[in-house]
Order: sequence, then structure tokens, then C-alpha cells
Amino acid sequence: MNTIIEMLEWSARRYGDRSYLKIKGENRWNETSFRQADDLSSAAAGWFLRRGTPRGERCIILSEGSSQWVLGELAVLKAGLVSVPLSIQLLSEEIAYRQNHSRAAYFMVSANLLPKLLQSLESFSASPFIILLDEPGQDQIEKLNSLGMTEGEHYIRWKEILTQGREIVSGKPELLKNSLAEISPDDTATISYTSGTTGTPKGIMLTHRNYVANSTAAADDFQLPEGSAETLVILPLDHSFAHTVVIYAGIYKGITLWFVDARGGSSRMVRNIPVNLLEAQPSFLLTVPALSGNFMKKIQQGVREKGGLVSRLFDAGIEAGIAMIGDGYRRPSLGVRLRHALPFFLARTLIFPAVVKQVFGSRIGFCVGGGAILEVKQQEFFAALGVPVFQGYGLTEATPVICTNTPARHKFGSSGSVLHNVDCKIIREDGSAAETGETGELVITAPSVMKGYYRNEEASREALHNGSLHTGDRGYFDEDGFLYVVGRQKALLINPSGEKYPPEEIEEAVINTGDLFDQVMAYCDHQPATTVLLTLNREACAHAFQQEGIENADDALEYLNKEFSSCRDPEVAGKKIPLMWTPKVFEILEEPFSTENGLLNSTMKIVRHKVATAYEERIRQIYEDNSVFNSRNRETITNLFFK
Repeated sequence: MNTIIEMLEWSARRYGDRSYLKIKGENRWNETSFRQADDLSSAAAGWFLRRGTPRGERCIILSEGSSQWVLGELAVLKAGLVSVPLSIQLLSEEIAYRQNHSRAAYFMVSANLLPKLLQSLESFSASPFIILLDEPGQDQIEKLNSLGMTEGEHYIRWKEILTQGREIVSGKPELLKNSLAEISPDDTATISYTSGTTGTPKGIMLTHRNYVANSTAAADDFQLPEGSAETLVILPLDHSFAHTVVIYAGIYKGITLWFVDARGGSSRMVRNIPVNLLEAQPSFLLTVPALSGNFMKKIQQGVREKGGLVSRLFDAGIEAGIAMIGDGYRRPSLGVRLRHALPFFLARTLIFPAVVKQVFGSRIGFCVGGGAILEVKQQEFFAALGVPVFQGYGLTEATPVICTNTPARHKFGSSGSVLHNVDCKIIREDGSAAETGETGELVITAPSVMKGYYRNEEASREALHNGSLHTGDRGYFDEDGFLYVVGRQKALLINPSGEKYPPEEIEEAVINTGDLFDQVMAYCDHQPATTVLLTLNREACAHAFQQEGIENADDALEYLNKEFSSCRDPEVAGKKIPLMWTPKVFEILEEPFSTENGLLNSTMKIVRHKVATAYEERIRQIYEDNSVFNSRNRETITNLFFK
């Protein structure tokens, strides 16, 4: 199998009537089998081909995860076109930039996102043909008509595409046959835009070969079973991690994909996740740290509300489990395991199964984490609970999986082992190979390395050298062959002497101090000291203040500062931060970083340059005051807890 289409045809034969896609309807879950997915995408491809669409033309997809999303992309690929998946979190101007840069001729959109598309239209350099993936409301049809758009000429419904496409493929089968014959492994399949955390978004061109190589290697190395796994798709499909491991590893391994019910929009989707989890009963989940962190808080909150013996036994079981499991790779001594065996056994027998079933269902085996560095405390917590989260590492430019921890081989804090078809080298600034344990830039050579950046030869030349991808990420291999990624070169903190340090190291140390600090961003741009912008875990803080009898902002700041200062203790933080980079001051932000305010991107990573711009004046004041006990922190604490 060298193309996505060959893999789909293979899976239709191998898995046949097994359910591939499931989407919530009025009274039931509507299913699409692997065979049906092949047939329906062929019909839709016929519609594109009948229009005489040139090969290589682009089609944007802006939609929540759904069966139509997947079938739409497969149809685009069968017609020899290129899919351009976009995040549903994008602002109108961001959509316009991607439309104008990609010069897409088609625009697939869900009913929920149609208003956002219509807001963007006036900024488009050319109007694409609109494909409505859901049945639109009458008000939406009237809005389209009021803009001078007519059905059939300017837009079409997905159902109509399938109806027309079936007739076309039936009447002129050679259209589809010829198109499929022309598809090459090195044809561009998608253009995936970076989130722009460090500048202007770039369009990453990924080929059929890239997707086949990465999805099959990741699934095989993880030893996913064939024809039995099921998952609830919580991550957006434009997210490269979900794109490869959900859609394409799903095709390869016969995985059934349940989509979160998106009816009612984004806010309803979030509320539907707990319900849909119990309906889908997934055997595994894909997560990002923000999502698994929310699961962790929900579990802790639920146990805390039960109180009494349940709460004490749960906490003792988690603590004992963490001690017994160690770092996941090397087991602690027999003495340590015997000392913690009883509370761990009791919790795993009496408490943990009920907690897990209530949140994840009864089939869950594990989660796979991507998107950003997963804090060690989350890895330890879920491993002790019995639902391990296996951290991986990747870049969209590598389609994206480069390495991962797996059930068979894992170590907390690491990003795991490199995939069997990926070569990863750690390179010093002078281009020489780094030693084991020495930090340098990660350079990747693999069949999953991107074709280049769309319409950006300069950036392509900077990232690709003789077919190898210079990631811009810094990391090292330990003595056991596990990869540790410590941060982005471009995001490094810089002191007045020009020395650099990865902010992620500091941020993880602060997070590891306990559960009081929710979001953390370290900052030092040629300043004499590092400072930290952070948001608080309100529930955990309120609980701690009540337990400690704290009733005013000054005492609360004293307590928080004591907790914060423990990031300097390697035993607490899990790592030793060099003294010159250790932060002594923090600023509490009342409003969390979010996709709504643009300070988190669609993969829930902090957009550092936007945070720095948004809080430019606060940062200036931090360095002027050089104290945690400033009027701004007092006011924030008062507003949050003591009004």
C-alpha cells in the first residue's frame, strides 16, 4: 500500500461491513461501514470529476469531526485534489488568510461553522464553491440567497453530491477509474496550516506516502489490534495527530470511530463528551494535555465530593500506585513495592474501577497523548489509576508521529522510542552528532517527512536539508534510548548575555509543585530574571484556602508563594532548574488562556507571542515591582476568592 486510496480499498475488502464511522442522529448512532466509506467517497469523487476540476486543486474543510468530514476528504483525494483541513477555532481573518493563501476552489463547511465562513467571505480574494456537509436550516439558505448565491451554481448540499455522484460513477465509471490510476504516492494529499505560535502560518504539504508510512508505523509500533478497537474522536480532525492516528490508522487497523455529538455547536459538544464516552465505550482515546488534565480534575473533584473513606482510600491508592510503578520503565525495589502494596491493592479493587467506569466507560485500556508535553504528574496519576496516558512526540511536518511511549515500553517524562521507520538524530549547533544525554536539535529522516511548505520555498529550504527535517525542537536521548523533548529553539528564554533556556522546563517544574497552578508561561526576553505568568486552579485553591483557614489576599499570596517556591526543589519539581533561570516572581492572571481569546491555539498550546503582546504592560510592571505581593496580584486574588 503506497497511497491512501489503496489503503482504503484494502480495508474495505478486509473489514467490509465492520463499522468505521459513527455519528449521532436523532434517536440512534448512524453507522458507515468500511465498505460503505469506500463506495460513498467514490460517489462524491465522481461529482468533483464530472465538474472537470483540475488535479491538484484545493478543497478546504471547516467542520467538527463527523462522518461527512472523513468521507469528504477521501472523496477529494480520489478525485486527485488536495484537502486543506482548518481548525474550527480560527477567527474570520485567519480563515480568510488560509483561503487566500491556498487559493482553494471548494469549501466544505458544517452548518455550525457556516456563519463563520459567511463572515469571512468579504475578505476572500476569490469565492470558492461551497459544499454544505450538514442539512442547512431555512434561515441559512435564505442568508446564502441574500448574498446572491444560488443552489447548484454557488453551493450544494452533501446529500445532493452523493445523489449526483452515484449516477455519474454508474454512467461513466471510467472517470473514477482513470483518476484513481493517476494517483501517485508523492502526490500532495493535504495542506495543513501551522497554528502560527511563532509567526505567520505555513501550509505543510503532506503526501499519500507520508500518511501511509506514518499511520501504519505508528499503529504497528503501538501494537493496536486489528478489527476490534473503538475510540471516541474528541480531538478535532484538522489536528495532525488525530488526522493520522484517527482517520488513517483507523482505516489500516479497522478502528471504529465515534464522533462527539456536535449538534448545537461547540459549547454543546463539550457537554456531550461525558455522555458520548459512556455511549461509545471506547477501548482507547487520543488526548492532549489540556484534555487529560480536565479528566484528572473531574476525577479528583468527584472523589473529593464523596469525601470520607472513599476520598482517603483513593488518595492513598494513587500515592501508593505512583510509588509502586516508579518511572514506568524500571520497577522500584521489592521493599518499596511491598510497603505500598496494600493501599494500592485496596484502591484498585474497591475504588478505581468504579471511578474509571463512571468517566471513561468499562472498556478503556489506555490513552495516547500528543500535541504538547504531558506533565509527569498526569502520567503518574493515570498510570496508578489503571488508564495510562502514553506520551508521544511529533510535528505536522513529520505527519506527525516521530516517537511514542507504548504499553510494551514506556518511561514517564520521556516522549518514548522513535518509530521503526524514522531516524532521529540529535545535532549540535556546529552540525556534529550529540552524545547520549546531550541536548541538541532534533533532525528527522523518514518517509513521513513533509514535501515542503506550500508557496514558501524559503521556509522549505530552511526546514529541509537533503530530505531531512530540521525540527527546530531541542531534546536528547537517555541511556535507555528514550527521547526527551525540552522545547522549541525559537521559544527559548534569552537573558541579557544571550544565553538561552527552554521555558517548558520551568513551566513543568511549576506545574509539578501541586495542583494549585493551572496554566503557566515562563517569560524572559533579554531580561535580568525569569518571571512567570500563571492562572490558578480555582477549585484546588479554594479547597486549600478553606483547609488552611485563609481569609484574605495577603495570606493567600503567602501560601501560593510558598507552593511556587518549591519549584526550586528538584524532589518536588521533578527536575533541577539552573539558579540563573529559576523564577522568583509570578503574576496571577484572572482570565485563563483559551482558544476564544486567541492565547491557546487549536491544539491547546500557548501562543507565546500573543500572550507577550496581550500582557505587555503587565510584564513591564512585573519587572518594575519585582514582587509577588503587588497590588495586581492582591486584586486578582480578592476578585477570585474573597469578594
